[in-house]
Amino acid sequence: MTGNARALLGAVSALLILSACGGGGSSYSAPVVKFASGPIYSGCMASDRKARSRALCGCVQAMANDTLTGSDSRRAARFFRDPQEAHDVKYSKTARDDAFWDRYEAFVSRSERTCRGL
Repeated sequence: MTGNARALLGAVSALLILSACGGGGSSYSAPVVKFASGPIYSGCMASDRKARSRALCGCVQAMANDTLTGSDSRRAARFFRDPQEAHDVKYSKTARDDAFWDRYEAFVSRSERTCRGL
């Protein structure tokens, strides 16, 4: 084995040993996916959507917990059973429904960004 080959082998071995130690100084960390159960989770799991899963529905519920009030979350959960209700709320002209829809859209946007791919 030549000197260059030994040096290369030594460098690779050192890298393998250091990487096995965890590297401590790395700024990378795996994303933490939240999970919760509640009315959104239940509605999501009971839906007939092909993309539903425990992980996805649990993540969406966690986003609801962080974004919506309890009554907003229960109201949004009804949209899984009755999509027409979502349509009616979206196109309602009441200030109460408009305020709810703004909160609901913020929740949906956050859920899409956070829970995508689960």
